[in-house]
Amino acid sequence: MKYILAHDLGTSGNKATLFSENGKLIGSYVASYPTNYFNGTYAEQDAEDWWNAVCTTSRNLINSLEIDPEDIAVVSFSGQMMGCLCVDIDGNPLRKAIIWADQRAQKQVAQIEEHISQKDFYHIVGHRNTASYGIQKLMWVRDNEPDIYEQTYKTLNAKDFIVARLTGKFYTDYSDGNSNGCFDLVNLKWSDEIISYAGIDPDKLPELKPSTFVAGGVTKKAAEATGLAEGTPVVIGGGDGVTASVGAGSISPGKTYCSLGTSAWITTASEKPIFDEELRTVTWAHVVPGLYAPNGTMQTAGGAYSWVKNTICQAEIQQAEQTGTSPYDYMNAQIEQSPIGSNGVIFLPYMLGERAPRWDVHAKGSFIGLKPENTKGDMLRSVLEGVTMNLSIILDILRTQVDIDELMVIGGGAKGEIWRQIMADIYNAKVLVPNVLEEAGSMGAAVTGGVGVGLYKDFDVIDQFIQVNSVQTPNPEAVLAYGPVKELFDSCYYGLKDVFVKMA
Repeated sequence: MKYILAHDLGTSGNKATLFSENGKLIGSYVASYPTNYFNGTYAEQDAEDWWNAVCTTSRNLINSLEIDPEDIAVVSFSGQMMGCLCVDIDGNPLRKAIIWADQRAQKQVAQIEEHISQKDFYHIVGHRNTASYGIQKLMWVRDNEPDIYEQTYKTLNAKDFIVARLTGKFYTDYSDGNSNGCFDLVNLKWSDEIISYAGIDPDKLPELKPSTFVAGGVTKKAAEATGLAEGTPVVIGGGDGVTASVGAGSISPGKTYCSLGTSAWITTASEKPIFDEELRTVTWAHVVPGLYAPNGTMQTAGGAYSWVKNTICQAEIQQAEQTGTSPYDYMNAQIEQSPIGSNGVIFLPYMLGERAPRWDVHAKGSFIGLKPENTKGDMLRSVLEGVTMNLSIILDILRTQVDIDELMVIGGGAKGEIWRQIMADIYNAKVLVPNVLEEAGSMGAAVTGGVGVGLYKDFDVIDQFIQVNSVQTPNPEAVLAYGPVKELFDSCYYGLKDVFVKMA
């Protein structure tokens, strides 16, 4: 039996997952690491913590499962995107990694805007010019830490650093390259135009390769640190938001999924980038060759439902503690008693501002339309409806160029049947629920690795990894009833848009 070891380097930790070659999940192990948030907009991590987490999780999986390291056919990766880690020629970090959540590079965004409009930037990269991306962060290092910039041999994302530690080679894949903000999305290469506007030395960027590329074998030194066999093939994998597309079955045009966690997104697959005239959605380079992953991500989805649980559902939390169940069970029971439209209550889920589709840093979370007769159930239902209506705007943008009549839903939010039905009715689409809700990134990395070393012929093998457990179908009457509610939701946001600016 051959195995695939997939590492998913997230924001809070690394999850190592072992799969058999026939798609069975054998086991997983998590090692956490801290993030240093400071100066209001700064967010950094120590890349050595990433490496230690990969070493710890690899050794623990191999030892606890009593796996012969020689039976591991490939190691592959999914990793947090939009970062900037400066390393020297030996791959040693020169400073802490500036991660995706960091927003310090506002001046550098403005420097690029002096040369190119947001619209033109978007049509090259598939994304807006913002402080979230890697090139702007590298510009900040150049402008504020020139000694570090001069010493920088390459700038890497999380998984690329681990690949370098394992193999001694410096690569990134197209999806993570895309997250650097200086990537020519159509031609799959670094954009000379944007690099020139940024004033960055292009030699400091790693070589671009497909996600299935074998970077090399595990070196003797890395084998001793991780417990892997020397020479084990290392496939570079992809950025976590895109490997999840594979793990959710979005591997051919029109295959769409919704990830519903603390934040949420809807992603489809297409043969060409989807450029929205209002720049509301983005497009990633897919890990599947020849495809793209058009996407819209919102800031606070399950996070809003968790917030409302912690603030106004103390009784439900106490009940759950007494009965050994989940507070969400009691919350969902009240939601079922509230009708479509939550008895006139609208919730705007913009508790951390908003990315897609609003791109409004000033937007706020809001309950609108409260009356004396409203119940807690109405408020709870309005949260689920508000999140879903925001996501439905993203879905409708994607539908302008892709036919979508069903989508897979993954993440913790997919556990509740009432929320899945609300999604089916608001989206007017079948909502498919897979057997595994929270392993999409790991599964995507595993399949990418398997394809890379020839263990699998193509990405269709994902059907061995996931099965559909249930399907929610839209209720035609509910679909019709939600039409005016969606219009009201939009009106509430635009009616308060200027108020949010004043509140800021």
